[in-house]
Amino acid sequence: MNLLDTLKALADPSRLRLVAVLLHGEFTVQELTRILAMGQSRISRHLKILTEAGVLAVKHQGTWSYYRAGEASRFFNAIRPAFEVELNGLPERGRDLSAVAEVLEDRRRRSQEFFDRHARQWDDLAGTLLPVPEYRRHLLELVPDDGTVLEIGTGTGGLLPELAARAARVIGVDHSPAMLEEARRRLAHDGAGGIELRLGEMTHLPLSDASVGCVVANMVLHHAANPAAVLAEIRRVLAPGGVLLLADLARHEREAAREQLADQWLGFEEAELGSWLMTAGFSKASCERIEGESGQETVLVVKGVVS
Repeated sequence: MNLLDTLKALADPSRLRLVAVLLHGEFTVQELTRILAMGQSRISRHLKILTEAGVLAVKHQGTWSYYRAGEASRFFNAIRPAFEVELNGLPERGRDLSAVAEVLEDRRRRSQEFFDRHARQWDDLAGTLLPVPEYRRHLLELVPDDGTVLEIGTGTGGLLPELAARAARVIGVDHSPAMLEEARRRLAHDGAGGIELRLGEMTHLPLSDASVGCVVANMVLHHAANPAAVLAEIRRVLAPGGVLLLADLARHEREAAREQLADQWLGFEEAELGSWLMTAGFSKASCERIEGESGQETVLVVKGVVS
């Protein structure tokens, strides 16, 4: 990728708008068509030019392709901070950002509606359709012995009692009222106390800044409309020295998980998670791969620490 290729790729108003949008997340061609209100063939042509210049990159997940800001152009990476500031002056900037928010809200809404419908069957559904190896022991061993632990995307509450056995205080947050009701039933049946449940979004956690010592995200990030934004929000609520413990799927090809389990992402690459964590402000991160047996998907158990 040479300097001239990059400059040519950026020398178009529509391509500038595309880059401006993709600096804020990863989107499919169909979503970009909606955001910019342009035809698909026109969007695809501009994406091809920007990708060949190294300004953008494409991530294939099953039959879907997500475009995002790339790292292949050294020149673009060098000018990116100043470039982002100037993009705020684009005439269509306000409209484009509103359209981005609408697309992300649609992703979030579809996820919530799915979990509200399937709350009572969720545990059996997830275990049957997307089997994984036993990884919870590895995750729980990393939980600090005291302090406050927050679990985001707590679902039906299966992990909460085990977290409560290790922490002084446990808070569970989920965006689905039906899931929280199932969690309350489970906790009451098991006689588990000292656990607080709250309704909230992963990107707008109902907690104050630097208020918890540990956040657990167990198999929830692949449902997030914007995983990088979730990690940034987790960083906000963690106190200095706080720990994020994340368990999620390694990259896989089970396309059916999108419809059957409302998965937004078909797992993640280790480098991808590491990059997001660094950007969010985690100074140290480690990752353990828990390999699955035949028919099972690999799980990544990640620990990130706030400096």
